Amino acid sequence: MKNKLKVIVSFLQSFLLLELLKGMALTLKKLFTKKITIQYPEEKTPQSPRFRGLLALRRYKNGEERCIACQLCEAACPALAITIDTEEHNDGTRRTTRFDIDLFKCVFCGFCEEACPVDSIVLTRTFEYHFEEKNKNIIHKAELLKIGDLHEEQISQDRMTDRRYR
Repeated sequence: MKNKLKVIVSFLQSFLLLELLKGMALTLKKLFTKKITIQYPEEKTPQSPRFRGLLALRRYKNGEERCIACQLCEAACPALAITIDTEEHNDGTRRTTRFDIDLFKCVFCGFCEEACPVDSIVLTRTFEYHFEEKNKNIIHKAELLKIGDLHEEQISQDRMTDRRYR
């Protein structure tokens, strides 16, 4: 008797389209609530000051690059995305002759930023970038410095709000 009753109830539910009516009721209910979707290119979601985006190299206020060629960032990189060649100058300081980052390998973990003793390599808030030509995924030293110069104001602001850099 129970099986026959279940069959009849199932037939009535499918015949009366109860699932469809439940779905329509849910649609009507949500139709008049506030929308949470943003219109992406025009509207941006808020970002944390600790967001990890495109990499950059920073300079000191006098224009000299901060990197002292210690190669700690290269050693800390788990994906082996950083390649550094160094050279010693006449005054005894070491500087990089080559500083390349392969963005296809980079996992944006921030280990390079944490390893840097002079706060030279940083992760900016830039997340909208693309490549149009072959082999443009490798960013060279000049490009990294240009990115750093472009975003220096935002990087400095983020450093002031982050407790780790006070």
